[in-house]
Amino acid sequence: MRKVLIVGAGQSGLQLGLSLQALRYEVTLISARTPAEIRGGRVMSTQVMFRTALGYERERGLNLWEERAPKITGLRLSVGGPDGSRVLDWRGELTDFAQSVDQRVKLAGWLELFAERGGAVEYRHIGASDLDALSRGYDLVLVAAGAGELGRIFERDSAWSPFVEPQRALAVSYLRGAAWSSDVDDSGLVRFNSVPGVGEVFVIPGYTEGGPCDILFFEGVPGGPLDCWADRPGPAEHRARMLELLRAHLPWEYERFADAELTDDRAVLAGGVTPVVRKPVARLPSGTAVLGMADAVVVTDPVTGQGVNSASKAAESYLDSIVRRADRPFDREWMQDTFDRFWDYARHVAVWSNAMLKPSPPHVLRLLGAAVEIPAIRNRFANGFDDPADFESWFLDPAGAENYLESLTA
Repeated sequence: MRKVLIVGAGQSGLQLGLSLQALRYEVTLISARTPAEIRGGRVMSTQVMFRTALGYERERGLNLWEERAPKITGLRLSVGGPDGSRVLDWRGELTDFAQSVDQRVKLAGWLELFAERGGAVEYRHIGASDLDALSRGYDLVLVAAGAGELGRIFERDSAWSPFVEPQRALAVSYLRGAAWSSDVDDSGLVRFNSVPGVGEVFVIPGYTEGGPCDILFFEGVPGGPLDCWADRPGPAEHRARMLELLRAHLPWEYERFADAELTDDRAVLAGGVTPVVRKPVARLPSGTAVLGMADAVVVTDPVTGQGVNSASKAAESYLDSIVRRADRPFDREWMQDTFDRFWDYARHVAVWSNAMLKPSPPHVLRLLGAAVEIPAIRNRFANGFDDPADFESWFLDPAGAENYLESLTA
């Protein structure tokens, strides 16, 4: 059977590796960390997986935490005013549930499963020169790690990369002990709070070691009050700072989290992400071509929660292309075609995510306002997180938005 090397043991690398392993491919994974190091490390993301991505895990027998993780059934959108009040507030229902499982739990478990099934895993950091030497003897080399030197071997695609620096200051904490809402039962909902000019705050029902939790996620506009994480505070100060920001800008969330505690002392994270699209094929010094996948070549700001979903969909798309190739060479043309098939979907994610980082245009404000009275709008918006391609015809297009509103109010 054909030999495949996958560098990177995140959602896409492990999902693809386990799927190929089940089909009797000879797969080697390179992971920068062992399962114990992953479990003992910091949280990595917020990782809400929607219907399609969860379905892929279910089909591959990888949904190991589905019965334990809380089910997310919808999205509550609240827009805050300068006086701390809600000027807009509604909820949209998902057609099927979403879930968020701490990647420390999932990736460590998947790595152990891959090894238990006989897969070869090398635990080490590698650079471009190391990859060149390692690539010999494999039919296909995939890079599924976007950070550091390896990500830079793929050329930036300026046509799809409008930003050169992060557009939000990001901060995350995993908490337990949040109070129930005093005004509405929104258990099972992702709470999407937006304060124009300040940023976004998400509250996500999640699962981590020890059981369910709430994930508090800040997206701060650069230079604004939520852009205050450059000093990388310790866990206690990180939590305290989040609470003060909630008190000042989202008092309805502060009431819930005033007495909540961190799930563990590694349950905080701060940083930034520069959205970028890179060309998918790189040539190593020896002349070997390697194919990038997921965030090695397509990175979006997490404001739309698409990172883990795109990673899962990339793994499934690449799997299909690999299997269809049978015993023919994985040449450069096939690599480009493989990425192009995925890009037919991923371009919608990139365009929508970049748009959500900018002030809302008039047609979007009209849509969000009309959603208060029209359930179809709010439900369609919520389910767009599973299928971002749907946004092109109505949410991202002023004329399409007007036609959609007219069709609903006729």
